[in-house]
Amino acid sequence: MVPRLHPEQLDFPPTTEVLGEDSGAAGLLAIGGDLSVERLRAAYQRGIFPWFSPGQPILWWSLAPRMVLPTRDFKLHRSLRKTLARFIQEATQLHPRCEVVFDRDTPAVIAACADRPREGQPGTWIVPEMVAAYSAWHHAGDVHSVETWINGELVGGLYCVHLGGMVYGESMFARRSDASKIALAALVAFCRLKGIDWIDCQQQTGHLASLGAAPVARADFEAHLRRVTAPEAMKAAARWQFEPAMWQAL
Repeated sequence: MVPRLHPEQLDFPPTTEVLGEDSGAAGLLAIGGDLSVERLRAAYQRGIFPWFSPGQPILWWSLAPRMVLPTRDFKLHRSLRKTLARFIQEATQLHPRCEVVFDRDTPAVIAACADRPREGQPGTWIVPEMVAAYSAWHHAGDVHSVETWINGELVGGLYCVHLGGMVYGESMFARRSDASKIALAALVAFCRLKGIDWIDCQQQTGHLASLGAAPVARADFEAHLRRVTAPEAMKAAARWQFEPAMWQAL
């Protein structure tokens, strides 16, 4: 029986109590509650995240192993390196045609990710309740966007959660080839310079593995979270601003 959370209950069950592989919902930890900023922050500090479809109650998950991108292991493949070199050259001109910025229009990035189609379905897992919740969390200061702009147009990007020394990647979108990958490369450069070692990718995919992500055992992932989201780490969290000189960290 999966525990049901109540609106006033911010605590979660121990993550060792998730449903197992034979359940048909491996990693499911709890049902219900709400998507308040306080609950989301408490969940992410323990490696728990919401994921549900239209018509379902809020479902809370803790997956193991966890897919993580160590920022030092990010793979900048040859084709992307060439694209990025051209982009950076344009971005460093006196009147740049291309630029990467943080948080210029985070709601637009979240909405674009929600509208991105997935195979066989008209949209993504980012249901309207999630859009509203992460937009509110952005206004509270923990959700950020990395945006790729060309000729004044938002052509790609991603949004993520930042707590202390941890970044949790949420979703990406692209309206032009490699626009989301450019945003990811900028995020990696920023993280390297700010001492953020891991970007959480949640689920294992071949695409993430090709970029350098790898599975991490639950115990190791949660031990890392306890260290980098401890109160002192939260107080020392990096300020979100991208500078062109940060590209040199790649």
